[in-house]
Amino acid sequence: MSGQTRPGEAIVIAGGGIAGLSLALALKQALGAAFAVIVADPAFAREARPDTRAYAVAAAAQAMLASLGIWERIADGAQAMTEMVVSDSRSGDAIRPVFLTFDGEVEPGQPFAHMVGSGALIEALTAACRAAGVALRGEGVTRFDSGDAGVGVVLAGGETLRARLLVAADGARSRLREQAGIGWVGWDYGQSGLVATIGHERPHGGRAVEHFLPSGPFAILPLSDGGRLGHRSSMVWTERSGNVPALLSLDEEGMLAEIERRFGLELGEIALESPVSAHPLGFGVARRFVGERLALLGDAAHLIHPIAGQGLNLGLKDVAALAEVIVDAARLGLDPGAADVLEGYERARRFDTVAMGAVTDGLNRLFSNDATPLRLVRDLGLGLVDRLPGLKRFFIREAAGVAGAPPRLLRGEAL
Repeated sequence: MSGQTRPGEAIVIAGGGIAGLSLALALKQALGAAFAVIVADPAFAREARPDTRAYAVAAAAQAMLASLGIWERIADGAQAMTEMVVSDSRSGDAIRPVFLTFDGEVEPGQPFAHMVGSGALIEALTAACRAAGVALRGEGVTRFDSGDAGVGVVLAGGETLRARLLVAADGARSRLREQAGIGWVGWDYGQSGLVATIGHERPHGGRAVEHFLPSGPFAILPLSDGGRLGHRSSMVWTERSGNVPALLSLDEEGMLAEIERRFGLELGEIALESPVSAHPLGFGVARRFVGERLALLGDAAHLIHPIAGQGLNLGLKDVAALAEVIVDAARLGLDPGAADVLEGYERARRFDTVAMGAVTDGLNRLFSNDATPLRLVRDLGLGLVDRLPGLKRFFIREAAGVAGAPPRLLRGEAL
């Protein structure tokens, strides 16, 4: 711990993913030498593995990354979404009628989202944290002991760090959440997300496509140009988990044939630019987002279906809200780990998180089936939305994260 910092004048973040690193950078930039900011994650001690996942970064999250100085580091590799198309069909249907389209701009010249590579984003955040003076520790947090004066955070090597606040950003299976006795309400969908980068010979034009198929949504999300065929998209294929082992056992030719049945022929020849990986899908929300000198962040607080592409953006909303209450408290000379400060974070994030979880859960249940009455209802609903510009604009602004009164970072303002 920094010798310039009084004992305990520190904030420890357990977990070095996108949410944890974003929070660390925001806090360090705002608080400077007044607080040590420490991120503990065993991944820092390992050689980085290639990460081919990509995320839809909403307009508000982009504004936050720009205010932190991150967007300029990754903008060249980002791909704007200029259009969103939604269809509902069976995988064998020759024609896939389009029921809903969205213009990709939340404001003139401002796309509602960009596709960004996970690896590039984490690399940029890690470099920025190091440059700002965030301490990156290659050990996990094994346990903690909270009290009135602070929290003792024990690292895997046995060292104890004294801090004002511990932030659990250690994923949906958070051990720190369990140690704090915070309950978790959730369920498994019996689905897995098959993810890969797909090369194709024709340009996508910035169009994102979501085909609703009986086993779940099949999303084609535009990436920046490159690869063997000149153009690339990210595939997020939701499939019943029982079918996944057989699919993953296919050779490349067989896998491409299965993908092509769902991908369609609009973009011409396709090719695999990365291995196909499978990720079990589920829903979960913590009964509380805070404990004694503990705040849950990102997947440690909530887990939602990727049907709306909002998982990362929910985590970055957590970052913006938590950073704001911590910084405001510290500047007033208050204890950033105090209960009333953390309750402000929970109030800011609880309703939005539960609402988004309910929406994605409902959409998945409505669309991941082949029941004819439900197909008629959902297709009628999509058609009605498509004919109501005001409602479409409302949905776009919600997806972009600019509706209501977001925290300062999500408005692109410095803390």
